[in-house]
Amino acid sequence: MDSHGVSWFRGSMLGKGSFGSVFMATLKKPKFNTTLFPPVMAVKSAEFSSSSSLQKEREILHNIEGCPFVLKCFGEETTTDVNGKMVYNLLIEYASGGTLGDIIDSSKGCGLPEDDVRHFTRCILEGISHIHDCGYVHCDLKPDNILLVPIDETGKLVAKIADLGLAKRARQSKKQKFDRYVRGTPLYLAPETVVDHLQEPPSDIWALGCVVLEMLTGKQAWDLKQNCSIQELYLKIGTEHSIPEIPAWISEEGKDFLRKCFVRKPTYRFTAEMLLDNPFVQRVDDEIFRELKKEYSECSEENNSSFCSRENFCDSVEEVASGTQKRKRSNGGSTITVDA
Repeated sequence: MDSHGVSWFRGSMLGKGSFGSVFMATLKKPKFNTTLFPPVMAVKSAEFSSSSSLQKEREILHNIEGCPFVLKCFGEETTTDVNGKMVYNLLIEYASGGTLGDIIDSSKGCGLPEDDVRHFTRCILEGISHIHDCGYVHCDLKPDNILLVPIDETGKLVAKIADLGLAKRARQSKKQKFDRYVRGTPLYLAPETVVDHLQEPPSDIWALGCVVLEMLTGKQAWDLKQNCSIQELYLKIGTEHSIPEIPAWISEEGKDFLRKCFVRKPTYRFTAEMLLDNPFVQRVDDEIFRELKKEYSECSEENNSSFCSRENFCDSVEEVASGTQKRKRSNGGSTITVDA
């Protein structure tokens, strides 16, 4: 796929998924930039005939724009490849810090320092709270779908929620048509999703608990036997009273936070808004969050759009080697969409 955009060049491939491929994208004339694009972006691309997932993601990102903890979208563009086929391109923020899954893997099963976990958890909560407030459920919250973006010259990273291709509208009333599809990655599915095929905002909170536990321990939330099947995993998640094990060495605040995520009945599970008041995420540097929210608010007023240029970020971006190994998840780790 060698097609370039009107104002940008397509660079090396960063990754590949069921939706298509992700490439680096750089502006053709960065010194004379008259567009709303930053000098460096990522572009998610697929043949137009099979781009429905990307087009849906574009619509959702447009509807939830304005949050500094959700990956920014700069627009869409249709190009033509060398074989004359139409290609749909979604232009998004480039996360030079990689994924949260990458740094969990790099801990080699030891987990991340708790201060870092608190910081990233606060970022994810801010993003999830915004998504829920906009009337959506992410449905596939996991470390590989949380990207890390440097925010200043010190290299401080902010976690941003990405990959909303499986997101859905939350049910507004019991009269609303029931969604019969189960979306997401088996390891992060909530009990009500496995048992009753329900995926609403509380399901994202259960998945968040799995992500936080994985950050703390360096291991997946469910302790599974080798070569465990999807059916065995579903049985474990769906079993009454079964929740992921919370190690005794985790701080009391961390345990309390996880227990509020791992409430089996979704109606009793804490919401993102409630969890933002939890001591586990209150002991972080509030200045970062205030500044990011202020900057987004100012950019929104100035440009009347969700785009906000961050020169200090763009100038410091370094190209990531395209050969980065993809995370390996053996026990039900792949994303699925199942007709229930």
